[in-house]
Amino acid sequence: MNSFAEASPPRSRLALYLDLIRWNRPAGWLVLVWPTLGALWVAAGGFPGWHLLAVFVAGTVLMRSAGCCINDIADRDFDRHVKRTAQRPVTSGQVSVKEAAIVGVVLALAALALVLTTRWEAVAWSVPAVLFTILYPFTKRFFAMPQAFLGIAFNFGIVIAFAAVQGSVPATAWVLWLANLCLVLAYDTEYAMVDRDDDLKIGMKTSAITLGRFDVAAVMLFFALCLALTAWVLWPLGLGGPFALGLGAAAAQVAWHYTLIKGRTRAGCFTAFSKSHWIGASLFAGVALGFLLR
Repeated sequence: MNSFAEASPPRSRLALYLDLIRWNRPAGWLVLVWPTLGALWVAAGGFPGWHLLAVFVAGTVLMRSAGCCINDIADRDFDRHVKRTAQRPVTSGQVSVKEAAIVGVVLALAALALVLTTRWEAVAWSVPAVLFTILYPFTKRFFAMPQAFLGIAFNFGIVIAFAAVQGSVPATAWVLWLANLCLVLAYDTEYAMVDRDDDLKIGMKTSAITLGRFDVAAVMLFFALCLALTAWVLWPLGLGGPFALGLGAAAAQVAWHYTLIKGRTRAGCFTAFSKSHWIGASLFAGVALGFLLR
């Protein structure tokens, strides 16, 4: 019997499922929702309406939760060797692989049901989004920069947002897609820096390992590229002072991130990752207020 199960009192299935989908760690879905909402506002030229807002907020939370189930199933044999993940429900044996798979499928189907209330183009783009979400955990076995694959999976919200509003995915969407890919590479490399020692022991591939002593410089470069691309593609929209303030607030946070990760401590890198959603929030606030006051 699993020693963790012996040492701990039994927990309800609901509590275990909430732990499985990281309900107590909203940073994981907040880093997804802000870029998605920013794209939604840009696609709609302002407030997109309550229906689309509800669809994309709820859909983002549901798909991130489904992704957690898939990730924990795929990584269950690796997670037991990593201090931060050893007690996750699937790894510790409190939730079976079958249970986790059922929870993940139900959540993904619920997200699909929401997208079905929008345009067919958005539904079509949801198919590769699900496929990339399923494949991502397995890239950590062989791909030197799995965080790039994660960025592709995470960025489908931007593409689907434009498809849902406009029925197409214009060049603006793809520049925002590239900007957010850089953002994902930055904050998820910070996350990988937390577990680098453990990942080296078990042979897991991560950007933190691949980048080596250039990890901090690369994170800063990714952040800078994100801000530069965002400014370049959105400045012509005439969002004015609010957008400039949002960019400034995001840049200030990037500088703060440097102070957190330069020592490469577990605590500092984890704090940087867990607070990274505020960068996206600042950019979204600048976009939303810019359209409101334009």
